[in-house]
Amino acid sequence: MTPSRGPEASSHALIWAASLLILTHQLTAAALAGFFVHGLITRTAANLPPRLVKRERARPVALAVALLGSLAGVILLGRWIYHFASDINLTQVLPQMAEVIDRLRLNLPAFVLVYLPTSPETLKLALASALKTHGEALSRHGLESVAGSVHLIWGMVIGAILSQIRFATPASYRPLAAALLQRMERLATAFGKVVFAQVRISLVNTLLTATYLLLILPLAGVHLPLAKTLVLLTFCAGLLPVLGNLISNVVIVVISLGVSPEVAAASLAFLVLVHKLEYFLNARIIGHSISASIWEMLLAMIVMESLFGLSGLVAAPVLYAYLKRELLAAGLVGEVVSPQDPTDA
Repeated sequence: MTPSRGPEASSHALIWAASLLILTHQLTAAALAGFFVHGLITRTAANLPPRLVKRERARPVALAVALLGSLAGVILLGRWIYHFASDINLTQVLPQMAEVIDRLRLNLPAFVLVYLPTSPETLKLALASALKTHGEALSRHGLESVAGSVHLIWGMVIGAILSQIRFATPASYRPLAAALLQRMERLATAFGKVVFAQVRISLVNTLLTATYLLLILPLAGVHLPLAKTLVLLTFCAGLLPVLGNLISNVVIVVISLGVSPEVAAASLAFLVLVHKLEYFLNARIIGHSISASIWEMLLAMIVMESLFGLSGLVAAPVLYAYLKRELLAAGLVGEVVSPQDPTDA
């Protein structure tokens, strides 16, 4: 290995080793949050009017704007949760579930019926027994959620700190540092492309969900509580690749169950269809933004999900976008333009 290639190969090894560590230690959300905060602040700083904000003060001002925006978002989220909890009567859910079970009992074989509760009271007892039996596991998951939240905050803090640092050009650093800086710049660029593509995907999902909640259901004589709020939730949660769609789907189905089992079944069928469509939207829209075919993105998402679960599925677009960018920069992939044959002229 030549001296000039050593630092570059080492930087690639370090980047992919760090990616593997993040995927296998539940740090995906923290890493994505850090990249998001860094990209948000740097883009905001770049778009501030030079007449109002001097260049050297642009990033601190952008950081202050991001902090104020985050605070306002937390306040609005708290008000929404309060409004949501006060308007939804979740006590209707258990009776509706019991009604669904009663209908299932008419069509299921006898060996299955022994596992189904016979009344809302037995359903409550079964849920209480399950909570008691799996209390330790729930406590463990609760602690993991707290740890994940701490990691998420640390990731955002690190991203904010890095956004205030002005790095020189890679040529100003020693070989390994220069190679690592180049890797990180390409990774940040790939992340930015994926995020903007995800916004378009979220808009499409929100449009489809709004059509169902605000048009199809009312035409069928069904008025779902907080339908407009659910549309807003679909857009905000949809900014998270795949996972956000699952969150909004669960909320919509639970609220639909409070109306009737039929509405819940229709909502579930519709949202499953939209969820499957999101795989192709991710592959098509994100693939176009990073010069990748739809089959490449689908293959990357399937492989990453099988290897690392939900974390791999969420990280797949970003990591594949980065990989494709590195391969294109190295001239290892892409079409080769052959010189024109003089006889064709």
